[in-house]
Amino acid sequence: MKYYEVEFLGSFEKVTQCPASLLPEFAFLGRSNVGKSSLINGLLNRKGIARTSGTPGKTQHINLYEIDKRSVFADLPGYGYARISKSQRKKWETMIEQYLMQRFNLICTFLLIDSRHSLQAVDKEMMSWFGDRHLPFVIIYTKTDKLKPEEVHTHIDKIRSGILEEWDSLPTEFITSAEKQTGLEEIHTFVSNYKPIEDY
Repeated sequence: MKYYEVEFLGSFEKVTQCPASLLPEFAFLGRSNVGKSSLINGLLNRKGIARTSGTPGKTQHINLYEIDKRSVFADLPGYGYARISKSQRKKWETMIEQYLMQRFNLICTFLLIDSRHSLQAVDKEMMSWFGDRHLPFVIIYTKTDKLKPEEVHTHIDKIRSGILEEWDSLPTEFITSAEKQTGLEEIHTFVSNYKPIEDY
């Protein structure tokens, strides 16, 4: 896999603090401990550029990474983490919502779902939130290396069935493993199809 030129742009508490950019931006969002930071590290071919932890809730701000001066990745706090105060949870929710609604150069959000588990209520709620606001999102199934090969599609088909209970069709989706680098090139191809806004 290509070794990308990556610049960490900073960690921000509010979307208004994020640096203005005309580069296409892609946000990564999912439940706490879904493997978001590991996936970003795998995509960037870097160890530890996005902080990973066995303890959920480590990502608490909007972390921005510029890749090859062509695109930006935004690592957002995980949702559904119960072991924080109500006030802190509300603060995170407000920060995420304002970012998703107000970030001018945001192309779409990668919504990460753990392939090992059935579709969770909070994930359904997040998809409905995007749908109600007509915001684009793409599904990334994570941690497929934790399943036996013959289990992967069985698990994912169950998740798809849960999505189709409320949606007429499935969004674009990627099946990944950060550990085995499965699906990462496909995500890069998806990202590379978008040019900087100034090129339009």
